[in-house]
Formats: sequence, structure tokens, C-alpha cells
Amino acid sequence: MEQVDTGPAQALHLFSGALDDRTRAASVDLDGCTVDYWVYEPVTVTAETRTILVIHGFRGDHHGLLRVADQLPDMRLIMPDLPGFGSSGAFTDGEHSLARYGQFIRDFMTALGLGPETVLLGHSFGSIIASHFVAANPGAVFPLILINPIAAPALEGPKGVMTKLAVIYYEASARLPRALGLYLLRSRLIVRVMSVAMAKTRDKQLRRFIHGQHSAYFSAFANRDSLLESFKASVGSNVSEVAADLALPVLLVAGEKDEIAMLPDQHKLKALLPDGTLEVIPGVGHLIHYETPAPAAGYIRRFLKDHPA
Repeated sequence: MEQVDTGPAQALHLFSGALDDRTRAASVDLDGCTVDYWVYEPVTVTAETRTILVIHGFRGDHHGLLRVADQLPDMRLIMPDLPGFGSSGAFTDGEHSLARYGQFIRDFMTALGLGPETVLLGHSFGSIIASHFVAANPGAVFPLILINPIAAPALEGPKGVMTKLAVIYYEASARLPRALGLYLLRSRLIVRVMSVAMAKTRDKQLRRFIHGQHSAYFSAFANRDSLLESFKASVGSNVSEVAADLALPVLLVAGEKDEIAMLPDQHKLKALLPDGTLEVIPGVGHLIHYETPAPAAGYIRRFLKDHPA
């Protein structure tokens, strides 16, 4: 059984000892793109055990949701590194667009034999991918869980200026000479500033862990072009665009202090959903998966109990 690479977490005891034993690593070739994924088997299978397909956020990989997986020992979680991120290759047959990522979910589920009883969970950018996939493929999964969902247009509102600056940053990094562009994208200073801005916890050990995770994994992307394409997809769409078409139960897990997916927008998104549930975790921002995995897992477990396959 492959050991889980949790980096600084081993010393900080932020994971249970059972996570390593639950882990199986594998890969699958999809149209010439090698996708690495990790399966976290349940410790004990019960009548309420479900298979959850997890879609991570922009510039993340499967490591980001490990603390949530650890809090769900009664569930089977499947967590791929999205094409273009982590250790997965980039798409070989088109741009890294929402439509292409939706096709990836279809192909990945088919390759692994995942049926309509599969739960789909998306975090941040993953919430956009997951919601658009569900809207275009009704009946493919049941139900849908969105953590820190991107509920409103990123280029509008109070955060629009910062988003436009980020667009300039990614476009410039893609056009500069390769070495300089990669240096800018992987700048430890920029990564740390981003990490400090998003972390809301006052726990010093947990903050060190978060910064270590971002330092270790935030710069694992296939190439500059795929990164720019994915970034444009992440800021060019949002969940509210397809909310009315999500004809299944949807759980929104939001952070009270989220400055990327702000709480007022979560309430507006919930009102657009035919069957939506909104749970708000106090004192946390856009890093629910790192800072408050236990409350998030509790909401997930209760939601799945209320909405069996």
C-alpha cells in the first residue's frame, strides 16, 4: 500500500494513522492523457457508505482534500489530479476549458466504472467544473456537494480588480521567456503571500502546515499554456450560471470569511438552486479543506444520509 505523502502533516499529527492504510494509488490513460488518481477505501463498509468522486481546485491536486478524506473513514473517495495539475499530464487534444474538463469527468467515470449512484464533490474551481458537468449530464451522479463554491462572476464586484490583475499575471507569465515565466509562476514569495492571505486560522501549527502544502504542491502544473487556459476557465464561469439546471440535491459548504467565494453570494446561489442546502462554517475562509475538515465532513455525512443513493 502506497504511503500518503502528507509532507509536514506527519510531524504535526494532522492526519490519523488510518489514512495510509486506506490509500491506493493508480493511473489511467484517457485519450493520450495519463491521469493519476488516489482511492481512499472505507475502513468499514456500512449501508451508508458511498463512493465520492472529488474534483480539486485551481493549482491544487489531490493533497488538498486529504484532511477531508481522513474525516470520512466510512466513505470511499476517489481523488484524481486534474489534467494539467499535480502529477497528471495535460490534455493532448484541446484546451483546458470547462467543456474539456466535463468530458474528462465523463471519460474518467466510464474508465473506472462509476455509475449514477456516485457522489460528485467539487472544491473552488472544482465546484465550477462539477456543477457544469452535472448541468450538462443530468442523472450522471447523485447528489452534488460543493465546498467553497464559486458562486458569482470573478471579474465583477469587489474582487474584480484583483482578478483582472491576476489575469495579467498569468498572461504575462505565459508570454515571457520560459525560464522567467516559470520563475514568476513558481515564485515562493507570491505563493506565500497568497497562502497568508487565504489562511484564517490562528493556530500556528496549522498555518505552517497550510503554507507548507501550498509551497509543496501549488506549483505542480504541466506547463504554462495549460495553466493559463485553466485559469481563464476558472475566472470565466461560476456555479450560478447553471444553478437552475441542477435538478438534484446540492450541498453548499461555505466559509464565513471567504474572500474569494463570498458569503452573500452563497446565499444568492442557494436561492437559485431547485434543491439546495447551505451550511456555513464560522471563522474560516477559502480553505475549509485545510482548516475545518471535521465540520465539513460532518455536513457531508449528514447530507448523504438524508439523500441516499
